[in-house]
Amino acid sequence: MQEIAVPVLIVGAGPVGLSAAAFLGRHGVKALVVERRDGTSTLPRAPGLQARTMELFRAAGFVSKIRALEMGDSHPYFEGGIIQTRTFAEIDDAVTLEAPSLDGEHISPERVMGCGQDRYERVLAGLVTGTGGTLKHSTSLVSFSQDATGVTAELEENGQPLRVRARYLIGADGANSTTRGLLGVERTGMGTVFDAMSIYFRAPELETMLAHRKFILCYATAAPGTLMGLSRLHGCDPWLAAPLYFPDKGETRADFTDDRCREIIRTASGRPEMDVEIMAKVPWRGAQLVAETFRADRIFLAGDAAHVHPPAGGFGANTGIHDAHNLAWKLAAVLAGTAEEPLLDSYDAERRLVGDAMASQAMVRNRIRHGHADEETAAKMVDDVIVTLGYRYRSAAITGVPEDAPVLAPELELTGSPGTRAPHCWLDRDGERLSTIDLYFDDFVLLTGSRDSGWLEAADRAGKLLGVPVRGHVLAEGGDLRPEQGTFGAAHGVPEHGAVLVRPDAFVAWRTADSPATAEDALRAALAAATGRP
Repeated sequence: MQEIAVPVLIVGAGPVGLSAAAFLGRHGVKALVVERRDGTSTLPRAPGLQARTMELFRAAGFVSKIRALEMGDSHPYFEGGIIQTRTFAEIDDAVTLEAPSLDGEHISPERVMGCGQDRYERVLAGLVTGTGGTLKHSTSLVSFSQDATGVTAELEENGQPLRVRARYLIGADGANSTTRGLLGVERTGMGTVFDAMSIYFRAPELETMLAHRKFILCYATAAPGTLMGLSRLHGCDPWLAAPLYFPDKGETRADFTDDRCREIIRTASGRPEMDVEIMAKVPWRGAQLVAETFRADRIFLAGDAAHVHPPAGGFGANTGIHDAHNLAWKLAAVLAGTAEEPLLDSYDAERRLVGDAMASQAMVRNRIRHGHADEETAAKMVDDVIVTLGYRYRSAAITGVPEDAPVLAPELELTGSPGTRAPHCWLDRDGERLSTIDLYFDDFVLLTGSRDSGWLEAADRAGKLLGVPVRGHVLAEGGDLRPEQGTFGAAHGVPEHGAVLVRPDAFVAWRTADSPATAEDALRAALAAATGRP
């Protein structure tokens, strides 16, 4: 039997697994990714990439490769929101169900982007192999065992047995995760909410009919017994229609013959003779379920393997990619010896709370769109930009977060508070324009607004004492980075002589309004906590 030794084994080569491997590769960790499919996705699923997701790609150095896939400017589609009409022919009479604010130039250096999974998966796969990782298709996980030093996984590659010894294993293998099943990790939540059929199709007449109207998703109510959503955020053929069906009424997947699909699309379009070419059909379930833990010793769950929720809001793949990034830098730090094993506990502490919040928000949006939300339910909806960019972490790795601080605050608060994503500010570095977000990926970063504050020297001492690389920057007129507008202190919620410690994932680990004379010990303690050290 062939045997392979790798630092990290990733099961599942969808957006989450490939992103995890790509992020690890940028940290110098060569992962092995295995996927039971025989290639990357051929369908444009998960087509909306959030600004935060693009920030992660930006920090890792490959956002331009992803952005190059955009077919024109997809941003107007996001501005079009979620709308509803009787038929697509009556789209001028459509009502707006949601008009989400998804980004903003004062919030992020990146903007949302529409692109099909079939295209960006290929780019991610190339990034994995380009950084020394390995990708094996037609390879399935059969079983595993783990001990104090690693995981031994039994795989099947093209029908042949393969054994892999890894320090850690990431299960990114979807809603029906083999990894989660073998671990015996249970899930809680509402379970299945609805059944749907994704129908990918071409219809030239529809192109003409809808050419003047941009939207994220358009619901049509005309088709009897169903509610059909139409979208094409990925910017090119095919269209995606997603009618619901009802097993409790005796309806099955088999009912969706090509002729039935054409009939549904024509009825929803208000054009009974419209030419429709069916390209693919994929049944799926909208569910709300969150794993009871995202970590079992040396095995981690990410993406749909850890949390599933209805697609309302487009949180699924994005949340999974955020899982991957949170886990990748921590694994890389532990493998490099700049962090200790307890840091990995913070992955479950941070991402499970966020995953649960995302699932709840998707459920609220689903109820609103399908007319099942009362005033109390509707009041629970938090603005999309808070859900995608404004969530807060709580864990032992972050110092100064109140125990009752909500994961999703009612207002967007990116002002340097511990546990939140550090604020975006445009900076000048010797004529080069960059964002504060561009500072965070490899190392911890300490920011201050005064060269004379003493914080750069204190950060250097703390880093050397703990064996943790810490880069220091002065954000001031006379510093190495000049803010284009405002000041460091105003943006980060501290005086100019204060300091903010930011993790490699751009989340604030600690901040102080004091000088090193009174707070240097607190910096050392915060850096130790942020790296899982005593």
